[in-house]
Amino acid sequence: MTILAIETSCDETSVAIVRNGREVLSNVVMSQVDYHKEFFGVLPELASRKHLEFIDISIRKAFEEAGLTIKDIDRVAVTFGPGLVSSLLIGVNTAKTISYFFDKPLLKVDHVEAHLFSPMLENDVPFPFIGLVVSGGHTNLFVVNDFFDIKLVGHTVDDAVGEAFDKVSKILGLTYPGGPVIDKLSKEGDEKRFLFPLGAIEKDYDKYNFSYSGLKTSVLYTVKKLGSLSKQDIKDICASFQKSAIDVLYLKVKKLVEETGIKNVAISGGVSANSYLRKKLLSDNEIRTFIPSPKYCTDNAAMVGLVAYFKPVEANLSDDVYPRIAGIVKGKRKV
Repeated sequence: MTILAIETSCDETSVAIVRNGREVLSNVVMSQVDYHKEFFGVLPELASRKHLEFIDISIRKAFEEAGLTIKDIDRVAVTFGPGLVSSLLIGVNTAKTISYFFDKPLLKVDHVEAHLFSPMLENDVPFPFIGLVVSGGHTNLFVVNDFFDIKLVGHTVDDAVGEAFDKVSKILGLTYPGGPVIDKLSKEGDEKRFLFPLGAIEKDYDKYNFSYSGLKTSVLYTVKKLGSLSKQDIKDICASFQKSAIDVLYLKVKKLVEETGIKNVAISGGVSANSYLRKKLLSDNEIRTFIPSPKYCTDNAAMVGLVAYFKPVEANLSDDVYPRIAGIVKGKRKV
């Protein structure tokens, strides 16, 4: 089965053609990072305008790279949410149009779910597994028994971990997005110089939840206390912040591994490209960690095509997009 997949949930316009779930024939990603840098975050109106500009180009490039035509496509898949409504609508309306005019079944895919299974694009990840989705908009911890049995066990109650990286980068006068620059500078910093709090809630009923607002505020107060910052100050803050932000992810995953006995762990989302997180998990010999290569960490349509292959046809042209997390985050995913 060959699927045309479309992803426009935030600021990447991506179109992929995926065969049988895991053979990626093309995966075009047109990023908008350079357009949003001055705002230090994604400006929804600008994002939707750029999606309109990029979507046709992305579709043409995807078909050219795959060496296929629309006649070779069996189904069309698209991200319905969560994400920015104005951005989601560009992808969804494009997919609906293709589905209608070329008589191709339409499948709707959850963005978080697509990230959750993205390590399977390159790895044989056995069920059950623990899934950690970490990005600029999501910090979620799951127990995954199969494609249709997904249980959310932990989530952030405020900022997502990737959002915390962006905000700390802004506090330090660095660039957007914050993840890559903080990761780079932290390699030359002293992670023990500043003792920032872990982004965690320790109450029993919240034992797998995360909270990053306190960590971000602690960095802000530290910067104000120091006054003018030297280059080494910035590197040390980056290293200390990154340690606190990432260590809590590892500790919660480890706790869930011990409680469930599940030793397979899949990490995905933009923050899964972080070198400290990868080192922390991959060096733990008591668990088997699966992480996608960097090209599949950030938003991409290939992961949408993967999930769509394992889904029944259930979308129709009247379905609406949803901006906030739904479906699998409510507990057991409904089929």
